[in-house]
Amino acid sequence: MPPLCDAGASNLTRIAINFRSSLPGVNRMSTVLEEVLEDRPEVELSVLAASLRLEPEQPIVLSFDVGTSGIRAALFDGRGNQIENLIYTPPGDTYAELGGGLDADADEMLAPVGNSLNHAVMRLPLLVSRVDYVAGSCFWHSLLGVDDEGNAVTPVFGWAERRAANAVAELRAKFDEREIHARTGCRFHPSYWPAKLLWLKNERAELFRNARRWLSFSDYFSLKLFGTATTSVSMASATGLLNQKTCVWDQKLLNELGLSVEQLPPIAAPGEAFQFQSDAPASRWPALEGAAWFPAIGDGAANNIGAGCAGPNRAALMIGTSGAMRAVVSVSPPDAMRPELFCYRADHDRIVVGGALSDGGGLYQWMKQTLFGLYDDAEIELMVAAMEPDSHGLTVLPFWFGERSTGWSSSAQGAIAGLTVTTKPVEILRAGMEAVSYRFALLATALRSATPISEIIGTGNALLSSPTWAQMIADVLGRRIELSTISEASCRGAALLALEAIGKIDSIETIDCPTGLAYEPDMTRHAVYAQAIERQQKLYEKLVSHGDTETQRRQREKE
Repeated sequence: MPPLCDAGASNLTRIAINFRSSLPGVNRMSTVLEEVLEDRPEVELSVLAASLRLEPEQPIVLSFDVGTSGIRAALFDGRGNQIENLIYTPPGDTYAELGGGLDADADEMLAPVGNSLNHAVMRLPLLVSRVDYVAGSCFWHSLLGVDDEGNAVTPVFGWAERRAANAVAELRAKFDEREIHARTGCRFHPSYWPAKLLWLKNERAELFRNARRWLSFSDYFSLKLFGTATTSVSMASATGLLNQKTCVWDQKLLNELGLSVEQLPPIAAPGEAFQFQSDAPASRWPALEGAAWFPAIGDGAANNIGAGCAGPNRAALMIGTSGAMRAVVSVSPPDAMRPELFCYRADHDRIVVGGALSDGGGLYQWMKQTLFGLYDDAEIELMVAAMEPDSHGLTVLPFWFGERSTGWSSSAQGAIAGLTVTTKPVEILRAGMEAVSYRFALLATALRSATPISEIIGTGNALLSSPTWAQMIADVLGRRIELSTISEASCRGAALLALEAIGKIDSIETIDCPTGLAYEPDMTRHAVYAQAIERQQKLYEKLVSHGDTETQRRQREKE
């Protein structure tokens, strides 16, 4: 793939905004972020100079990942090789609330990001003399409103939002969802902006009126640092308001929702980056003086790319707090979409097609904490591994956090059928893990119809930390699963896209990404699981309502 711009920072398109801009609408940084930056201890470079490592291949990229499961940062050389993990910050209560479907305060969310970057930057002089580029990824689907001065006037609403269910029903009654799905790559669902915005307009009218612009959390962070909320096409693509073929905001849908393009963040051009113009950040972050910052991309796209799952025939199966199965391919968005799938973008040249499960490692942790008390993880893993497949007599619908793929119900709830007085905690946990695996099997079938898949790479902390779950996934899918060896795949993916954008690497598809342990399927177990999937689907059809109109229900059945 040809580079999006010539190599070298001087040829990048940059929006240089003063760190403490006095421009209208961006007259101050967030007080929270400002205090975090000012509290950074000074680093005596003269003392550390003797400890500097030999400079790695240039350029040098600092990459960070902001997720509801924590904040990470790592350093990469000009080929995308990791030099060092810099920091991992566990999620605080604010981030945990967002992942649980509750509101989160925007400025309270800025503080952990600022603190994490402070600590990461403090380590840089021990490793390198400077950083040339900063890249990053952030969770998809968040929404918040800001006023004319760029200050948050609403909470942050996350992917696990469920209060917009009535708005979903209204949207489905008003629009042809298949047409919208084909254009935007997104179903009507509380995760996405159309339902969130309509819910706010209908039920929280004062909040809605106070907001002059609508942003993702990563856009808000950019606004506070640079005075511009310019967003990446990747971040915009997961809102449900982007035309995936043209890479611009979908004017037809905006008109129907009573919104204007000016109320949404501008979308960055290919290769566009930002740079501090003031000397203020240099006194706090000397290693970042002159560095160009790329807009954050969606964490799912970054995870795929970093794990080596970019290009045809390779899919990533991720179990973190939630779950997803995705492929990143250099093709145009399809004219029609399978109803189970989403279609987002990694950049202007590549789409991300796949599906997302709202329950994954979050459900796994909830069950362990609720059912096992003081047992440690190793003991629990051994107990689960000792059980035979589907030997517990239970059928679980794993929708504790709601449902996205495959049915995109806005009202689905978790259920456990078959409980008796003799049911043991380990049986419930095993049944829950199997239930999540069954949803992946249905998702894999849909994904293979959209793009050929010959390799499946497992990623995500919940999957990588449980050999039992990895083997279970292989058995349920009837497919070989190879586990990624990349510890910070999302950080690496963002760094690789930045390196491609400046022309340092020809294509992210050409970068080698070794895998580790592989799990071969047991086809006898696969046959047992196939029957269990059918049983789960029967319960699903009885209990889960999609809130469709009769016409839409018939259309869905035909699909």
